[in-house]
Amino acid sequence: MNAPFAVIFDMDGVIFDTEVIALRCWGEAAKTLRLSGWKELYPQCIGITQPKTRALWVAHWGEENAEAFGKEILAIYDRDYAGRPVPQKPGAAEIIEALSERGIPIAVASSTPEARVRQHLGEHGFLPRFDAVIGGDRLQRSKPAPDIFLLAAEALGAEPERCYVIEDSFNGIRAAFAAHMHPIMVPDLLAPTEEIAGMAEVVAEDLYQVIEYLKNK
Repeated sequence: MNAPFAVIFDMDGVIFDTEVIALRCWGEAAKTLRLSGWKELYPQCIGITQPKTRALWVAHWGEENAEAFGKEILAIYDRDYAGRPVPQKPGAAEIIEALSERGIPIAVASSTPEARVRQHLGEHGFLPRFDAVIGGDRLQRSKPAPDIFLLAAEALGAEPERCYVIEDSFNGIRAAFAAHMHPIMVPDLLAPTEEIAGMAEVVAEDLYQVIEYLKNK
């Protein structure tokens, strides 16, 4: 690889401010269906695939309630957000541009289905900037397994040890650490625990700090 390193982005909560949207949809859906315990359940689902999330719903509320909950979340999302791009996280456009201009290979490795990932990236004009896009529906094992990051590294032609991973979720940091990459945490809804801070090479306040951190790499 000619570039000194490669960068792999998570999407939700890193490039786009979608975790806040999801949290809002969950809360409204749970209130409508009178389902309890969703606030404790939501953090467990950050960074994992839809099938794994649904399995947690079923374990928590049963099959019928899980089915109704999923449909209600989609209805709320379509009512409030369909037809308009989701908001970017501060510094997202700047870091993508800075890495692209420097010739650094970049990928997205998100637990979200790939079609939705490509849709969000395309709506903001980011899609052509990325050398690889990997959605969670491509793999059997979800984060915290390292599979998705290893697949992204392979797609970039990069050795895992030369990849920096930008994540907001605990499961994402665990996955990057397991892949023997360089995890960078930019907290979104959850502040890092001692375990997660120990796995992260650095904890940055925002993507602007990540830009500065990577300038010297």
